[in-house]
Amino acid sequence: MTIIKKADFIDSIADSLQYISCYHPLDFVDAVYAAYQREKNPAAKDAIGQILINSRMCAIGRRPVCQDTGIVTAFVKIGMNCRFDTDMTIQEMVDEGVRRAYCDPHNPLRKSVVVGPATERRNSRDNTPAIVYTELVEGNGCEVLIAAKGGGSENKSKSVMLNPSDSIVEWARKTVPIMGAGWCPPGILGIGIGGTIDKAMVLAKESLMEPVNIHELIARGPADKLEELRLEIFQAVNDLGIGAQGLGGLTTVVDVKIRDYPTHAASLPVAMIPNCAAARHTHFRLDGQGPAVFTPPPISAWPEIALEGGGDVRRVRLDGLTKADIASWKAGETLLVSGKILTGRDAAHRRIQQLAAEGKPLPEGVDFNGRFIYYVGPVDPVGDEVVGPAGPTTSTRMDKYTPMMLEQFGLLGMIGKAERGDAAIASIKQHGAVYLMAVGGAAYLVSKAIKKSRTVAFADLGMEAIYEFEVEDMPVTVAVDSSGEAVHKTGPAFWCQEIQKMKA
Repeated sequence: MTIIKKADFIDSIADSLQYISCYHPLDFVDAVYAAYQREKNPAAKDAIGQILINSRMCAIGRRPVCQDTGIVTAFVKIGMNCRFDTDMTIQEMVDEGVRRAYCDPHNPLRKSVVVGPATERRNSRDNTPAIVYTELVEGNGCEVLIAAKGGGSENKSKSVMLNPSDSIVEWARKTVPIMGAGWCPPGILGIGIGGTIDKAMVLAKESLMEPVNIHELIARGPADKLEELRLEIFQAVNDLGIGAQGLGGLTTVVDVKIRDYPTHAASLPVAMIPNCAAARHTHFRLDGQGPAVFTPPPISAWPEIALEGGGDVRRVRLDGLTKADIASWKAGETLLVSGKILTGRDAAHRRIQQLAAEGKPLPEGVDFNGRFIYYVGPVDPVGDEVVGPAGPTTSTRMDKYTPMMLEQFGLLGMIGKAERGDAAIASIKQHGAVYLMAVGGAAYLVSKAIKKSRTVAFADLGMEAIYEFEVEDMPVTVAVDSSGEAVHKTGPAFWCQEIQKMKA
C-alpha cells in the first residue's frame, strides 16, 4: 500500500501550476515553430512569431506566458492500492495547491475565478476552487493531469447532439468559424464523442492533455477510423483559412485530439473545446517517495527568431490624435503605438454603464474623450516591473458597450484581441473610430512596451480596475479601420481561397 503525504500532493499541485504558467510544452513549441516556417501570410507569420518570442522570454524570465493564467482543471487518478495521509479531501488539497501557486509572491498569477457566477461575481482572490475529477484506477500510485485554462478559449467551447448518421467533420467545419478568433489560434482542438453530453465535454477537456503528435500521424498514416477522423477534421479546419489570431493563413490548428466513449444507439453527443496559444498543461505521478519534480527545459529548446519589421510599419503617437488622423489608417496595417491609454474590461464597462444610467459622472481622472482603451486585465508586477504580463482580452465581450463608449464618452479607438461583431463594426464606422488588435498569447512581450502604470479607478476590481498605461512602440494591427473594413472578415476569406488554389 502506497502512502502519499498531504504535503507532497499539495506541493506538487502548486509547483505544477507555477511551472506551466511559464513553460510551454516543447511539443507545442515545435508545432507552432513549424507553422511559423510554413506560413505565407505576413500578418499571421508575425503573430506566430510574437507568440514564439513571448514563449522564450517567459521561459528565461520565469513569468506567465499569458496574463490570463486560467481556471484550474485537475484529473486525479488514484490507484486502488494507494491512500493519502491527510485530513483533507482531494478537492481541498487541490485547492490549497492552487491557492499557494496563484498567491506566490515570487511569481503571482492572475486570480480570475469569481464566486456567485450568476449573482455578485465576487473574485475569490486566490483562484479557487479548481475543477477536480477523481477516478479510482488500478495500481499503487496517483497520477494527476492538470491544466490552467484561459477564459478566451474556454468561452468558445461547443457541444451538440447530432443524429447518428450526421457528419462530425461537417459539424466541425461549420462550427469553428462561429467560434471566431477569441480562442487565440493557432491552438489545439479537443473533441469528445459519445457517452452523454456531459461525458463528451469531459472527454474533450481531457484529450487536450495529450501530446501534440499529429505530424507523426500524418507521416505514418492512420491506424484506425478515429485517427482518420482526426486527420479529416485537422485538414477541414485548416482549409478554412482562419489562421493565426484569425488574420487569415495556413495554420489554424496544430493538432486535433479525440476521445470517445460508448453511447446510446439513438445519440451522437459531440463536444469541442479549443486550447489556446498558451496551452498550459502537464501531468505528474506520485508514488509515496516525495513531491513531483518539474525541471525546466533548456532555453536552447526554443527557436531564436526575430520579427521582421518591414518598412511599412508606422509609428504613431496616441496623445492628441483626431478622427482625421486615424482616417488614414488602413485595415491590416501594422502600427507601433506610443502614448497614454486607459484600460477596461467587462466589470469596468459595466460600472461605467451603471454610472451613465444614473446620470452620475465618471470617477475623477477617467476621461475617454479622444483616447484609446485597452481591453486587458494584467498580472501583478514583481521586482522592478511596471506591470506583469498584459496581453489583450477578447474584444467581443465589450461589443455591447461600444456604442455607449463612442457616443457618450467620445472614445477614439480600442485595442483588444480577435474580431468584433457586426454591430460593433457598424458603430466604429458610424463614429469614425478604429479598432486595433494586439496578439493574444504574447502577454509578456506586450508588457515590455508598457513603461508606466497607475490605477485610475475601481481599484476594488483588482485586475479589472481601470489603469492608465504609458506605452512605447506597442505592436498592433489595424483590425477595423474607420471605414468599417475588418481584417478578421477579409483575411480568412482571402486565405481560404488561396488554400484551395494551392491544393488545386
